[in-house]
Amino acid sequence: MKDKLTCYIIEDEHLAQEILEEYIRKVSFLELKGCFMSPLEAAGPLAADKPDLLFLDINMPDLDGLSFIPMLNPKPMIILTTAYDQYALKAYDLEVKDYLLKPFTFERFYKGVLRLYQEQSPRPALDKPGEKAEPKPEQEYIFLKVGHRIQKVAVRDILFAEGMKDYLRIHTTDEKLMTLLSFAKLEELLPAPDFVRVHRSFLVAVDKIDHIEKNRIQIADQVIPISDTYAEAFYKMLRGFH
Repeated sequence: MKDKLTCYIIEDEHLAQEILEEYIRKVSFLELKGCFMSPLEAAGPLAADKPDLLFLDINMPDLDGLSFIPMLNPKPMIILTTAYDQYALKAYDLEVKDYLLKPFTFERFYKGVLRLYQEQSPRPALDKPGEKAEPKPEQEYIFLKVGHRIQKVAVRDILFAEGMKDYLRIHTTDEKLMTLLSFAKLEELLPAPDFVRVHRSFLVAVDKIDHIEKNRIQIADQVIPISDTYAEAFYKMLRGFH
């Protein structure tokens, strides 16, 4: 795990900037490297320093925060800070890590940065037979973009995900949801090893498997194939549950 996350602030309101600076000083694993009043002012230092995390306001003169994000290369983790809630869907599309609605408390701020800090810890490798990864705290739900809304989905209700060209169809105990998402992104959202890829077009919830026969998985009334590409890793993972 990294000792500290280096961070920048881009915020054109002095009071909001001072509050963020104060919050950052209270957190031992954050290191403030720069504070700027506009994206144009910050662009050069950002490219040179490559901070881990950027606290970014949305409504700013000359160039707003949402328009600035696609210009970032490399792109740090981004936490948006704004007084307006109508940009949440756009922020989701831009893969923003968190959305802090002003005025936010230190507790809310700390929960957001702590989650990002913990995500920087590398996952333990499962090289030795029978060796298990340290269990992660139980994750209760994820958010998926479904049509023009962001849908809260309980992790315990997910049966499997099915690839449908550019979309994924998420099968739950109650419904089927179509979302414009890649398998790689979905795997980041879901807790491992509770969910595992078994085919180019399928990812399954391990605890929802009824049985496995002839490289086919039965979940509810669906039969899901296990492809040669994923078979070895899948069966190795199953042995780890014994």
